[in-house]
Amino acid sequence: MADAHAAGSAARHGPDEEPQAAPPAVVPSPTPSAVVSSHTPPPAPAPAAPFPPASPPPESRVGVAALSLRYQIGAALALAVVAIAVCVHIGMVFLHVAPPNTVTKQHGKAIDDWIYPEFEQNWKLFAPNPLQQNIAVQVRAEVATGDGGTRTTGWYDLSAQDGRAIDGNLLPSHTQQNELRRAWDFFLATHDAQNRPVGLRGALSETYLRHIVELRLDRADAAGAGGVVERVQVRSRTTNVRPPKWSDEQVSDKPTYRLLPWWWVPKDRADAEAATQEGAR
Repeated sequence: MADAHAAGSAARHGPDEEPQAAPPAVVPSPTPSAVVSSHTPPPAPAPAAPFPPASPPPESRVGVAALSLRYQIGAALALAVVAIAVCVHIGMVFLHVAPPNTVTKQHGKAIDDWIYPEFEQNWKLFAPNPLQQNIAVQVRAEVATGDGGTRTTGWYDLSAQDGRAIDGNLLPSHTQQNELRRAWDFFLATHDAQNRPVGLRGALSETYLRHIVELRLDRADAAGAGGVVERVQVRSRTTNVRPPKWSDEQVSDKPTYRLLPWWWVPKDRADAEAATQEGAR
């Protein structure tokens, strides 16, 4: 069999030809379908591609941003003018309602021209009528002594007593702060410059103020041993508040007084005080 194979090989190549290696067989490259079919199972069909996402709508501009550049500049200028006008108006109103100061003294005409008549104000800043004066309410009494005589006490500064009670007190009472001050304001509001009552509340304000000063005199033991307070007299001592050092304002430092007439203490109260003094002895 080996001989036959050799003979066959010689016969193919011829007697004088050397045997040559056979050319490599050309294997046709398989098609993709063939490769898939011969090695792997066919892939599952690809899912259908989803719809592409809808593009967001273009952002719409509103307000000033929707305007062109030229109109935006015009709007900005208009807003600036309005803001400046508002600031000037607020400043003028502030100076108009503020207490007198250096600016209002130098530019009072311009402030008045701006305010009147459209923006006239009838109130003051921080208070209806800011006080620029110190007002002290004082009282003295006419006392009937035990030996039948009469004497007049000195002036008791009731406002100074309240001031000492408030000074350094973290929680001062409403009475210490306001009772005497409100009573005096009530009296001034219901009386004219000659201390005559105006309206029906005049007598009420006198009684209210008199009761307060009587109680204060009683606490201070103004009548003394065996004495009885028969009459009381009230006055106010007003002094101007000194201006600051940087101000050129000149004010008088002399006090002014408002002296009220003598008020009789009701007889029943005088009798009660006398009985109290007798009981104490």
